Amino acid sequence: MPQRIKKAVIPVAGLGTRSLPFSKCIPKEMLPVLETPAIQFIVEECTAAGIEQVILVTSKAKTAIEDHFDLNVSLDSWLKTRGKTALAEKMERLGRLCEVISVRQKEPLGLGHAILCARPILGNEPFVVCLGDEIFPPWTQRPPILTQLVEAFETQKASLVGVVQVERSESRSYGIINIGQATLSDRPVKILSTIEKPAPEKAPSHWAIIGRYVFAPEILDELARVKAGTGGEIQLTDGMDKLAAKGALFALKAEGSRYDMGNPFYFVKAQIDAALRRPEIAPQIQAYLESLCR
Repeated sequence: MPQRIKKAVIPVAGLGTRSLPFSKCIPKEMLPVLETPAIQFIVEECTAAGIEQVILVTSKAKTAIEDHFDLNVSLDSWLKTRGKTALAEKMERLGRLCEVISVRQKEPLGLGHAILCARPILGNEPFVVCLGDEIFPPWTQRPPILTQLVEAFETQKASLVGVVQVERSESRSYGIINIGQATLSDRPVKILSTIEKPAPEKAPSHWAIIGRYVFAPEILDELARVKAGTGGEIQLTDGMDKLAAKGALFALKAEGSRYDMGNPFYFVKAQIDAALRRPEIAPQIQAYLESLCR
């Protein structure tokens, strides 16, 4: 039987250039949906999937993320003295979500390198990887893709990635998988190869890798052998391609709500979708949206 997955790696060391000027001083992972930062959605998604330890791969300017998941006794006490007991309890639960630790990625040497920075903590265990600019809020009707991937790992006994269908013209923005003549439905499908951000005419399919992965520990050995590319970066897709060549990488179709927080359209859409699920403001939002359509 495979080991139960207890650890998650969330690379948050990037500069967040798509979110400038907001991300000049504030980590892009702190971009909020209403009052909830994106990174909180991700950590809550991890805990819902059974993760007990979250490893943040950070850089110099990202301490706000660590602070967000720390206990703040003085704040909790202040809220309680003002009669804001429910809010104080909410803040305390946030500080006790799971064990959150961090390691530094001292140079921006690629996603594969970021994951290798967590290797001393991961040991020889399977783990999940969640990218910090994609969120899958809990208002979808299906279980979040991370939960589905963790459950699939228990039976598949191999590394898996979440994928979505995109227009071929969007292929330059994603890692694209090659699954040959196979069809993706609700079951994992073997990946034959991966290619990072191909030109549309070179994309082997319409299926794009999203920011949710479950890896057997062998991915760490493959990444350690990857030759650095442009800018000295070690690409995760290069290590994944090695797994695919051995028949040890599978794709699972992601469904439900997904928001790329670095994309202005999806950022705004997330605010609207979240607001429409809040009884205290949903009627006002609905009325305002209807007024725009008159």
